[in-house]
Amino acid sequence: MTQNHVPGMETSAVSVLKRAVELDHSSRFQESLVCYQEGIQLLLDVLKAIKDDSKKAHYREKIKGYMERAEQIKDHLTREKEEGKYHEQIKISENATGFSYDVLFKPYISETLTEVWVEDPYIRHIHQLYNFLRFCEMLLKAPCKVKKIHLLTSQDDGENSSQQSSALAEIKQSLQSQQVTLDIQYSSTIHDREIRFNNGWIIKIGRGLDFFKKPKGRFSIGYCDYDLRECQETTVDVFHTKHTKTT
Repeated sequence: MTQNHVPGMETSAVSVLKRAVELDHSSRFQESLVCYQEGIQLLLDVLKAIKDDSKKAHYREKIKGYMERAEQIKDHLTREKEEGKYHEQIKISENATGFSYDVLFKPYISETLTEVWVEDPYIRHIHQLYNFLRFCEMLLKAPCKVKKIHLLTSQDDGENSSQQSSALAEIKQSLQSQQVTLDIQYSSTIHDREIRFNNGWIIKIGRGLDFFKKPKGRFSIGYCDYDLRECQETTVDVFHTKHTKTT
């Protein structure tokens, strides 16, 4: 990294670490830990590039403080997980933005993630089917090696039934080309919404995957980038268990 890139890297580090502190103060510890780790790495990159000794000393002190806090959070999370007490709640307010699947699920994805269970009664209409596809795409891009996705949903018995079955069949075939198996099951009694990862994380979203608002127009901001798409009010409850689901 050249000296010309240092200011930009410093700005990025400050932004990420500011977010880490905000999440920390809101007791959203898993998310804050991810931000602390990213921010610390950015500061370490800055430290390697700068020449000024006083600045180096300043950043070393900052890095030390953030690393100590990150370790405290990591220890706290480990204890909570081991005791089966981990529970985190994220409230998504009406019209909020910044909650794409990439952002929401990132803190809970790890290299050990290989299998995912999605229970959501509303993967039926066209926008809901696209939501599920977008979720699958997020998993393919994430730093994990998902090999199997299980979907349990309700079957559309109305005029959209053929649209649902053909769309899911196409998603299944497309995932197969990426060496990922999609297992589809239907239930007429399913009500609860839950996403379970085999690394222990369980994410329960009040509205399931369908918490985005309809865009104001086909060429309006947020139509393509879901970080900019407005959300409906909902609550996300995150748990961790050492006893993961099996096939």
